Amino acid sequence: MYAALKPLLFRLNAEQAHHLTLRLLQLAYRSGLLKRQQPANHKAGQTTLMGLTLPNAVGLAAGLDKNGAYIDALAALGFGFIEVGTVTPRPQPGNPRPRLFRSAAHQAIVNRMGFNNQGIDALIDNVKKSRFNGILGINIGKNATTPIEKAADDYLICLQKAYPHASYITVNISSPNTKNLRALQSEDELTSLLTRLKNRQAQLSTQQGHYVPLAVKIAPDLTPEQISIIAEVAQQTEIDGIIATNTTIDKSSLGQHPLAAEAGGLSGLPVRSKANQVLTQLAEELNGCIPIIGVGGIMTGADAATKQQLGASAVQIYSGLVFQGPTLIRDCIQAMHQTDATF
Repeated sequence: MYAALKPLLFRLNAEQAHHLTLRLLQLAYRSGLLKRQQPANHKAGQTTLMGLTLPNAVGLAAGLDKNGAYIDALAALGFGFIEVGTVTPRPQPGNPRPRLFRSAAHQAIVNRMGFNNQGIDALIDNVKKSRFNGILGINIGKNATTPIEKAADDYLICLQKAYPHASYITVNISSPNTKNLRALQSEDELTSLLTRLKNRQAQLSTQQGHYVPLAVKIAPDLTPEQISIIAEVAQQTEIDGIIATNTTIDKSSLGQHPLAAEAGGLSGLPVRSKANQVLTQLAEELNGCIPIIGVGGIMTGADAATKQQLGASAVQIYSGLVFQGPTLIRDCIQAMHQTDATF
């Protein structure tokens, strides 16, 4: 179905195509045209991540369903886990449009969305309405108007509200589209933020009687020294997982294409090399003590298998879906299973 619709969707503005695709997916699900795929089968089997049992190791990255409005329909595609958001304490419109661009020739997307979302309360309402009982991650961030020195307060608000409804929670400190957000990846800022979040996590675990893992999502635009620092801080604060990586601000791979001049984060095929470099070093530094979710540039099943070989416990996809369609999910599951069988 997606193959038939793709030429039409690619004639539309990228953000219009995004919303139309989700609405059509929802319609197909509710009408029964989209039959739920079994996310686990006898070939793929189950896997574990941050103490959670996943039907398979291929997840949906945050950003596609910012408000958790399409969870059931997306889950029907066969993902092993779903991540929604990024969500902030208060609703915000994000950056002015146009703010989403794509290049089919480069299999690339540039976005400067700016955490546009309806706020944590609206997202939680949508989660409550969904029938999905699988692994659900909620990706949290700070409002654009919140000073960077007060960022932890926003994350704590979202953590508090998301905790009863999430299988795990992701701390997004790596979007390039919120001013100064990436400064939270520095040693002192990261240590302070993760320490406060881990302390609140411990309190909530005691109060609510169950433990919800915390992951942190990092950028691909990090020096080897910065990656080492993040790995050290992650171990010191006992963070439960790391998602590597977000979008890159380096658009040199696009050459003279007009997309290279657009502000925002670049995803898709061009980020693959950078993301894999970060993943490789992280895996070496962490030596298996903290699981890594590999993201960035997964356009084929082989790309997912490569991330697994480099040290990822699971992967997430988003941009690849835009160019390849939902068959990419199955391809990644099969490729990772075949790779796993050779270990």
